[in-house]
Amino acid sequence: MHHPVPRPQSLPSAAVPRADLAPFLTPSLATVVSGARRRALRDGDRQIDTAHLLHALVESDPEVRAAFEGGPQLARVLGYLVQRSIGYGLRWQRSDEESAVRRLLPAARGAEPPGTRASPWSPAATAALESAFRRAAERGEPQARGLDVLAAVAADPESRAAEVLRRAGVEPAVLAARATALTAAPDEEPSQQV
Repeated sequence: MHHPVPRPQSLPSAAVPRADLAPFLTPSLATVVSGARRRALRDGDRQIDTAHLLHALVESDPEVRAAFEGGPQLARVLGYLVQRSIGYGLRWQRSDEESAVRRLLPAARGAEPPGTRASPWSPAATAALESAFRRAAERGEPQARGLDVLAAVAADPESRAAEVLRRAGVEPAVLAARATALTAAPDEEPSQQV
């Protein structure tokens, strides 16, 4: 029987401790979020963006890696993500990552009240996490998985993650559909086509 699962209306503000996200994340996704935070800090970026999330997902989540076409495709994606860390992403520093998806999400439309600290998440990363929470809730699961976040970052054509995927020869919309299909049928063995 399908039971409604409570879901957050929007991500907590920067003033809210990151523990508030914990109830909505699987342990492996909590590791991804921590990795994305560390990557953003190390890279000197103002905000955690979708490319940081993609990098952490690919490095630490076996379900996410299974969504790719195979080793060579995954290696190209990781190559672009590493290049971003050592210079390719310099043009992104000190700029906010916007999102086509964010403009469509009611929870993401509201402006932060004056005087609050800027969010540590880019608007596109915020929209991706909200979408991941919503995807999990629609399946009746209380926590989002890495595949939910992968589907969300790849589905936003304006995200930095989608740009990295395109440069690596991966069609973001196809990857998003595959990640969505894998969350719908987690016990099935994934085919190797993207």
